[in-house]
Amino acid sequence: MGFIKIGEIINTFGIKGELKVKSFSDFEKERYKKDSFIYLGEEHLKVSVKSFRNHKGFTLLLLNDYEDINLVEKFKGKSIYKKEEDIERPTDGSFFRRDLKGLDVLVNGKKVGVCTGVEDGLRNNYLRVKKDDKDYLVPFIKPFILNVSLEDKIIEVIDMEGLF
Repeated sequence: MGFIKIGEIINTFGIKGELKVKSFSDFEKERYKKDSFIYLGEEHLKVSVKSFRNHKGFTLLLLNDYEDINLVEKFKGKSIYKKEEDIERPTDGSFFRRDLKGLDVLVNGKKVGVCTGVEDGLRNNYLRVKKDDKDYLVPFIKPFILNVSLEDKIIEVIDMEGLF
């Protein structure tokens, strides 16, 4: 049984025990659903979610039995995980970030690099593509991405001057 990192606790928020989280998930409603379990830190402390909300680009979490700032101070800097078995695979054509890592990136059918990860942007996410020991960021939006095939392990991007 594996764990998937879905966020990181940046700080506390207010005196009622809310945690300010940088979320790595595009599916926050599912990941932080009321009474669902999350796991904190490398020791994977099992806690349940009382509530979550978004505030100024961050996720604010309140945990059951930890509704006091003095109880959650120790969680600052800890990673947040979900059990891999608790996460449903997307069926709407979206992907987990980890699915894209390691895929070959093609332009006009020719390999130009390898996807090494997905970066958060202000308006959209970016693929980080390594080509000849240099990193490039490709907007992960429909006009730039022609096709993603997990079966063939490829991401096809548009042929645009200056992209690589």
